[in-house]
Amino acid sequence: MVSNRCKLAVKETLKRLGLHFILIELGEVEIMENISEEQREQVRIALDAAGFELMDDKRSVLIEKIKNIVVEMVHHSDEIVKVNFSDYLSEKINHDYTYLANLFSEVQGSTIEQFIISHKVERIKELIIYDELNITEIAWKMNYSSVAHLSNQFKKVTGLSPSHFRLLKEKRRSPIEEI
Repeated sequence: MVSNRCKLAVKETLKRLGLHFILIELGEVEIMENISEEQREQVRIALDAAGFELMDDKRSVLIEKIKNIVVEMVHHSDEIVKVNFSDYLSEKINHDYTYLANLFSEVQGSTIEQFIISHKVERIKELIIYDELNITEIAWKMNYSSVAHLSNQFKKVTGLSPSHFRLLKEKRRSPIEEI
């Protein structure tokens, strides 16, 4: 689950199955009842029909947690993380960053840093298209050390400078789920 719409879809799915939940967070659901294997399979089928996957593998769960923290930080939070992201991630998930980074790379075929950069660039595109902030304000909001750093990273990923992208607003953004 990578958005509030996803959380809502999961809530509705669980309600239809008559299950009560304590919490639904991005990538995580806590159900009140102890469910049988049959109920678990019903949940799996219903989530699959809604375009979701029930994950049992601890490694997959960790990867989803990493992704959800990145998505939350980049797309849904106005809070600027003042600590090193590796420390932030380790603290949030309660695992050593080296382990998380190696696991992510092994399973995803790219680094956590590349994943973060991809999401930051998509968020920058969004902010440019909204046209409410200038590039300097976007650089500050996205926690870049300078406009030059943002511009260089943006150009490496898109092949365009942010100002050129602004001129080509019709360039389509990628959905979060496809990054």
